[in-house]
Amino acid sequence: MRIAIAQCNPTIGDFADNRARILNATRQARDHGAELVVFPELAVCGYPPMDLLDQRTFLEENQKSLRRLQRELPDDIAVAVGFVDANREASGKPLQNTVAVLHQGRIIHTQAKTLLPTYDVFDEARYFEPAPARQPFTLHGVSVGIAICEDIWWETPPTPGERYPIDPVKELVDAGAELLLVPSASPFFAGKRAVREDLARRIANLNRLPVVYCNTVGGNDSLIFDGYSFAVAADGEVIARAPGFEEHVLVLDLTPARADSPANELHPAVHPLVRRGNPPRPEDRYPEIEKALVLGIRDYLAKSGFTRVHFGLSGGIDSAVVAVLAVRAVGRENVHAFLLPSHYSSAGSITDSEELCRNLGIEYTELAIEDIYQAFTDKLEPVFAGYEPDLTEENIQARVRGTLLMAYSNKFGSLVLTTGNKSELATGYCTLYGDMAGALAVIGDLFKTEVYELAEALNRDREVIPPSIISKPPSAELRPNQTDQDSLPPYDELDAVLYCYIIENLTSAQIIDRGFSRELVDRTLRLVARAEYKRRQTPPVLKVSPRAFGTGRRVPIARSIYENSS
Repeated sequence: MRIAIAQCNPTIGDFADNRARILNATRQARDHGAELVVFPELAVCGYPPMDLLDQRTFLEENQKSLRRLQRELPDDIAVAVGFVDANREASGKPLQNTVAVLHQGRIIHTQAKTLLPTYDVFDEARYFEPAPARQPFTLHGVSVGIAICEDIWWETPPTPGERYPIDPVKELVDAGAELLLVPSASPFFAGKRAVREDLARRIANLNRLPVVYCNTVGGNDSLIFDGYSFAVAADGEVIARAPGFEEHVLVLDLTPARADSPANELHPAVHPLVRRGNPPRPEDRYPEIEKALVLGIRDYLAKSGFTRVHFGLSGGIDSAVVAVLAVRAVGRENVHAFLLPSHYSSAGSITDSEELCRNLGIEYTELAIEDIYQAFTDKLEPVFAGYEPDLTEENIQARVRGTLLMAYSNKFGSLVLTTGNKSELATGYCTLYGDMAGALAVIGDLFKTEVYELAEALNRDREVIPPSIISKPPSAELRPNQTDQDSLPPYDELDAVLYCYIIENLTSAQIIDRGFSRELVDRTLRLVARAEYKRRQTPPVLKVSPRAFGTGRRVPIARSIYENSS
């Protein structure tokens, strides 16, 4: 059987556009002789629809769109596409996350999702009822099973200690499935592609059947979907891969088993349209992260109805990296930078920012903030009489800058990109309504040390970020001779502790056992706990790690600051 994998970029709730993408990809697949085309999970409505599933009109449009596809799709190709279906059982949630197989104007098979994830960014059990049964269907003499995304994760528990009570793949194989389709909406994090492929290879090897994995692509709010769809032969070899971070139709042949092979084995032959590739090597991590962040920015704007972005350019590494990513996402003509110096800003910060803008070919405006800052402090002088300047005055500077950036946003419909990193968000080394003010936190899921490594990667082909920006000691420049290490531990030590605590979810005792000092660990964890109220007010953070701030990490604000310290 010739199969097409159509990784597409749906917009949540844009049923007409999503339907057009499905129709176009199906026609392309058919033109290349495919007999079956597989689309991602919930491709009809987009993923994740969240509380839009509570709206009757959304559900009605979802059903109407599926019926239109049923009428408009070509008759000579079967189409497996994800949509929201009604739960027809007498009890349980009213909806199911379902894949329908459409052929010759009829729905010849449906399979609902069984394993509904409720960890990290997922909350599917809030909306959907799991499938009561799992059965393959027959197409052109081949028994085909459908396991939707999480349904293949029984083999590898997605979170430590978790084990699902049902193995959907085993049930499908026991029922005679010879081929496994995996429509998916699996969000990106660095290294996720290898995780998916390893899992699919184990399933193929264990069950002696090919696995066809179709992942969605595109940015939806903080989530980025990388695509990287693939097919695995019955012997566990990855025989076809789609490119990452773009829509693509991948075509391959799965021929009937040889007489001397196990009865349920199909032998794949790669179609000439297939693009071959290898999983990213460690040194390719940051180019992959760059592609993810660029796609995240681009789709955040496009799907929200905006075209332009701007930000404050400080002369530091964070804003420089955001500037480069913004230009690569939406084009230099849609990017504007603001230089917002105070009397604490060094001359080098201004000249470095100007050089960066010239390298990128973007317009910039310099708006000195000293007179505005002075007006604030003069107004507050009667209230602050007798008190020495402190963090209060530093934050006023940041908030003046935030006000100017937001004013430009209001006047011209341009979105503010914030430039804070994960280390700053973790420790609270950021100012509410100041540098945290904006629409999207582009590098909020990259630790400071990772920002430096990404900057080096961005300069790999051409020196865009001036070396002086990369080499200078990081500073907020809010008081004389300030550096970040006046308030924080050295970033290499800080980020190592933060990784253990946030990504690996280790206790302070476990982190100390890894060789970190108790003083460093206790200080870091106190900073993280005290900053939770700030993180609740940050813009959406583009997710590129296994655990980003936002919906994937839900921690109470009002709690003991010594939590997780046993």
